[in-house]
Amino acid sequence: MPTKTSAPTSASARVRERLEAAGHRYFANDNISAFLEPGDLDAIKAEVEAAVGRVLDSLVIDTGRDHNTLETAERVARMYLTEVFAGRYFPAPEATEFPNDKGLNELMIVGPITVRSACSHHLCPIIGRVWIGILPNAASNLIGLSKYARLTDWIMSRPQIQEEAIVQLADLFQTLITPDGISIVMEADHFCMHWRGVKDDNTQMINSVMRGQFLENASLRREFLTLIRLRQ
Repeated sequence: MPTKTSAPTSASARVRERLEAAGHRYFANDNISAFLEPGDLDAIKAEVEAAVGRVLDSLVIDTGRDHNTLETAERVARMYLTEVFAGRYFPAPEATEFPNDKGLNELMIVGPITVRSACSHHLCPIIGRVWIGILPNAASNLIGLSKYARLTDWIMSRPQIQEEAIVQLADLFQTLITPDGISIVMEADHFCMHWRGVKDDNTQMINSVMRGQFLENASLRREFLTLIRLRQ
């Protein structure tokens, strides 16, 4: 008789098995909320807490008697799963859409939106600002102003690199709104440079994504960049 294989024992192993069976990627900046079942997050939090505890032990920190680190493992696990990496484990916030009844087709700019992320290389903070430019058309869906900030936070709340983060953000708004053009500019401080390595406090990274009319129409691109510069 064939030997019955045992199911994965840990919650993280079970989730990983579901992801791999579906052929779904689970890189650091991917959302995996669709593959989580009730109770998985609590169980994963317990796994992370135990793992962080082992890291602290390996760093020769006496968490049993040091009142400052007594609950650090639990705090770190909760922080990763429900705050700084929440964009991996929770579905996108609802974005109420309404029709473009007036056929608006003029430049709209939202920003600066304060963003907080983490470098996937060292898990150090990335703190910065994002500007979003939208050129809608008569068929474009429009979303509430606050939803730009909520959806941006959802994308940014993952370990990643800045170059990929704004591409994901552009993909999301392009899918939701289907505008004639979309432009995103992000500037950020990277604490993997401030805190370690070269320890340079003055360097920022600025990058952009231009699509549709923002890429093809130099005057529109210039208008967008001029207006966000006035806000700085």
